Amino acid sequence: MTYLDYQATTPLAPEALAAMIPWLRDGHANPHSPHREGRRARAAVEVARDRVAALLPRGGRVAFTSGATEALNWAIKGTTGPIVTVATEHAAVLDTVAAEAALGRTVTVLPVRADGLIDLEAARTAIVPGTGLVAAMLVNNEIGVVQPIAALADIAQAAGAAMLCDAVQGYGRMPVPEGCDLVAISAHKVYGPKGIGALWVRHGVELAPLMHGGGQEAPGRSGTLSPALCAGFGVAAALMRDRQSADMSAVDRMWQAALGRLGPIWMVNGSIEARYHGNLNIRRDGLDVNRLMSLCRDIAFSAGSACASGSGRSSHVLRAIGLTETEARTSVRIGFGRYTTPADLGAAMEMIAAAADAQRRGA
Repeated sequence: MTYLDYQATTPLAPEALAAMIPWLRDGHANPHSPHREGRRARAAVEVARDRVAALLPRGGRVAFTSGATEALNWAIKGTTGPIVTVATEHAAVLDTVAAEAALGRTVTVLPVRADGLIDLEAARTAIVPGTGLVAAMLVNNEIGVVQPIAALADIAQAAGAAMLCDAVQGYGRMPVPEGCDLVAISAHKVYGPKGIGALWVRHGVELAPLMHGGGQEAPGRSGTLSPALCAGFGVAAALMRDRQSADMSAVDRMWQAALGRLGPIWMVNGSIEARYHGNLNIRRDGLDVNRLMSLCRDIAFSAGSACASGSGRSSHVLRAIGLTETEARTSVRIGFGRYTTPADLGAAMEMIAAAADAQRRGA
């Protein structure tokens, strides 16, 4: 099996697994307990926190969560005032702001252009004094487009609004802009374990708690932390920092090779210039994606967002960039990264292209 679904989740780094095993096997103490073993577990959590924070803006604190979905819910529900967000955000943002709107909170959803990028002038019109929160994604999980978060943060700051960045797909791959006030990240998108993420909160930003209880994590997240998950996340974050240049160079080379193999009959969805190159979202006229995936069953890739799989709906992101329902349903997402070899990617692209050609000939 060739794994090409890195936006859905990444393989667990062996180093991260090795860091977790001692805590899973022997380190069973509660890191919030005052005895010696509890303090030892707490020390491991704090080492991990520092490693995760090293890839985030200065002047804030990392609060561990169960994942990015919890972090985004907390950031949105924990703030007040009107919300401005973007039509191509993850469901964890769009569904949460819809829930807030149902409770009476004002929500503005900005459209995007055909390249998937927001219009900053439209953002300036929408983000006005009195806005409470601006929520936007750094790297889109479906089409890989990189939004101008730094410029958005400047607009938010000028209006007195807090800036929330969903940095799940961009964390460790590119800098998170310093102007953000809240940043949500997830371990399993950076070769760490599933079940842990974090919300970075700028000092001075007040958040109401999402869950009530012991308040173990400042600034108010309740629940017992897993030293094993924290340790795995910390090592994964350190590897992202140490390997960033090598990882990005390898991804860039594979992107160019994949585009060269596909040729002009395949169209790339979203901007090619403002994009993370480990995400290749493409479409081909007349393509039957379900049949393609059946023919290429030895390749793990996605027909749109993994988070919406099984819903029967076409991608809201692809519709937001102006694709018709038919065009959206002829699109596939191919994601690759650290553990993808050029040979494996090349062979997979050959198989996908050949299966699509055969499908067209048989039509």
